[in-house]
Amino acid sequence: MTELVLPNDTNTLGNMLGGRLMHLIDIAAAIAGARHSCKVAVTASVDELNFLHPIKLGEVVILRASVNRVFNTSMEVGVKVFAQNLRNGNLTHANSAYLTFVALDDNGIPCKIEPIHPGDETEKRRYREALERRERRLQHRKHQYKRK
Repeated sequence: MTELVLPNDTNTLGNMLGGRLMHLIDIAAAIAGARHSCKVAVTASVDELNFLHPIKLGEVVILRASVNRVFNTSMEVGVKVFAQNLRNGNLTHANSAYLTFVALDDNGIPCKIEPIHPGDETEKRRYREALERRERRLQHRKHQYKRK
């Protein structure tokens, strides 16, 4: 997904608003999840969102989303965000995020998703790391419910 940062997308410093970028990340991830599952994919959680570099007014935002792993009815989608300066062509890694999506059937009920089959070494690494992140998410959720 590619977007141009316009004045309405920025704060008083000329940097893209974090909420606007989160919106784009959610859309890019939802599209990746829906394309993989051939279902409506809804956001279940965002467990990590790192703002590494500001994105400036007039720069192009490039979002690359991929399904890292499927877990029955849910899937982890990773989104990597780049900012490109159109004057010099420089590309900067600006943000990374991991989101969990659930695929819904026509009745709004979570449904089984076909697994992914990682091919190259990068896909295999993302696949392995997605399981580690899922285990941390489940542990975190378990501790949250114990406190209530």
